[in-house]
Amino acid sequence: MDPLEDVLTLLETRGRLSASMAAGGQWAVRFEAPEAVKFNAVRRGACLLEVDGIDGPISLAEGDCYLLTRPRAFTLRSDPQAVPVDARPVFTTAENGVARIGDGSDDVFLIGGAFSFGTRAQELLLDQLPPVVHIPAGTRHAQTVRWALTAIDQELTDRPMAAGLVSEHLAVVMLVHVLRLHLTREPHTASGWLAGLRDPAIASALACLHRDPAHPWTVAELASATAVSRSTLAARFKATVGQSPLEYLTRWRIELAARHLRDSGDTLTAIAHSVGYGSESALSVAFKRVLGVSPGNYRKQTAIT
Repeated sequence: MDPLEDVLTLLETRGRLSASMAAGGQWAVRFEAPEAVKFNAVRRGACLLEVDGIDGPISLAEGDCYLLTRPRAFTLRSDPQAVPVDARPVFTTAENGVARIGDGSDDVFLIGGAFSFGTRAQELLLDQLPPVVHIPAGTRHAQTVRWALTAIDQELTDRPMAAGLVSEHLAVVMLVHVLRLHLTREPHTASGWLAGLRDPAIASALACLHRDPAHPWTVAELASATAVSRSTLAARFKATVGQSPLEYLTRWRIELAARHLRDSGDTLTAIAHSVGYGSESALSVAFKRVLGVSPGNYRKQTAIT
């Protein structure tokens, strides 16, 4: 696996679709702050997106999509003068999976949903993204996102067998493409390991660490694998990712150990060996330093929640 695939898998990324929305004339809908990562895509027409804490509206055209990576209230509207109504009653009265607002002309049509993640998503992924990720349809790399959206739209329209399941998996495919395109189009807005994927040397080093996290990596060995000097790799890695390669390795090992503690009944010794530690005590020291709690207490806490 590569780092992005690793993290999305570790976080148990799931997509789910909500009712679509058809709108016409002058209209505006106010949404409460979503608990999950919200997405919408404009399949027809155009509208404005306003997000609390973001200066100015974002113009959405046909084919555009966006992610909201923070729990912030937002408004979709036809124009700045439209008076917003609460989204809850609008979507409560949805028929055949479509909520309607406005004059009934359906000039604008949006599909939407949300992504849910397991433990640690905020630190590992969401904090490294801006509050809003906007992918305009007109960008050169947006074709793959349009393909996923068209496939979702087709599933929702035709409703073949298992359409809901297929649509939710397609939504995850869309998320991967959106993240890829965001890094290509707006590289300066990503941080941490996500920003490191843009640098060929750092990306190669990250791939090595993720491919075999139990290996006793050294900076010299990583530098050799990435065809740059040890000092160059160390400096670029620290400047971009915010920690040294070996610090990153420690944190990734702990994330893997935490998943084992949550999802398996393996002994601490077995978990320690699986992620590159020679003993239970070595894992315990690193685990508590990174997550602030011992492995045993972490297992008890996550079992309760």
